[in-house]
Amino acid sequence: MTAAAPRPEDPCARGGGLPPGAFDPLPPWFYLRPVLEVTRDLLGRLLVHDAPEGRCAVRIVEAEAYDGAGQDPASHAYGGRTARNAVMFGPPGHLYAYFTYGMHWCVNVVCAPAGVAQAVLVRAGAPVLGAELMAARRPRARARDLTRGPARLAAALGLAGWANGADLAAGPVLLTAGWPVDDAAVAWTGRVGVAAAADRPWRALLAGNPWVSPHRPNRERPARPSA
Repeated sequence: MTAAAPRPEDPCARGGGLPPGAFDPLPPWFYLRPVLEVTRDLLGRLLVHDAPEGRCAVRIVEAEAYDGAGQDPASHAYGGRTARNAVMFGPPGHLYAYFTYGMHWCVNVVCAPAGVAQAVLVRAGAPVLGAELMAARRPRARARDLTRGPARLAAALGLAGWANGADLAAGPVLLTAGWPVDDAAVAWTGRVGVAAAADRPWRALLAGNPWVSPHRPNRERPARPSA
């Protein structure tokens, strides 16, 4: 199995592979910002897993913001710190992995200063490296659905409970520079799969990208939302 052809605006479409520095880990300051800023700027970054069986990487094309304790009724941190959500409270730049529906893992990027408990759910990615390995991890998946949706993405990358708390600059799970996304390519919608505060336009995506998960909860908005 091979990944979908890159979109024309992507450097890979011009030949020569990934741009220089695409696999450089993001600096600490990237995560020390409000959750909506980090959500926007996760688009185009690479989420990488260096597993014993090989390296896999996806370019993030969809991400969803969750605010801190007492601020966001859809957040796992809304009611305060627990054993389950402790990683959300910091330090930033780590992975928060959680189990849902008794069968799926999902992964989030922790941001903002320690104690604030903000995180961004990685909802979908475009395969960049290791598509065959990702397909082997999801042998019954259609090619178009390999990494569309947060549980599918985590399974394809081989991420589960062991990755909770992983330092995204140290490996084996890395968040790297990827390549930039223009504001004109970004749309914002309401959040998916939550009952509370679903209408907050805190889901950022690359508009029209074929790897975005197949949900349209609200009309897509081109502008960055406010908190």
